[in-house]
Amino acid sequence: MSKRFFVSSIGLVLSVLGLVALTASPAAAVKEFKDAFEAKYIKPDSTDANDVALSEAFKKVSCGVCHADPKNKKIRNEYGKQLNKIITKADKKDTAKIQAAMDTVANLKSASGSTYGEKISSGKLPASK
Repeated sequence: MSKRFFVSSIGLVLSVLGLVALTASPAAAVKEFKDAFEAKYIKPDSTDANDVALSEAFKKVSCGVCHADPKNKKIRNEYGKQLNKIITKADKKDTAKIQAAMDTVANLKSASGSTYGEKISSGKLPASK
């Protein structure tokens, strides 16, 4: 009886895990967008204070460059919302479109009054205050 119970329990656990795997929704974060930001703006070999500050900030937040909540990637910060108006997950393989979107958003004014590009050039993350 205990062997039968054990086998049934294992079967139940595997079934539940399979169901969870099939119904889990993928995160809205797109690795290619994060990689494109890093390639464009992060200069690991630079000794310029602003470049070093941006690199350190980027290491700490990673996907937080565009997302406001690390647990819920569907919630974007102001920079991520601006990018999302131009590019979507469907564009993740289009490096030229991603770069063009970043260039466009870099010229937009942020809530603090400076452009996102000015923030990045000064060593700050684009959605920082």
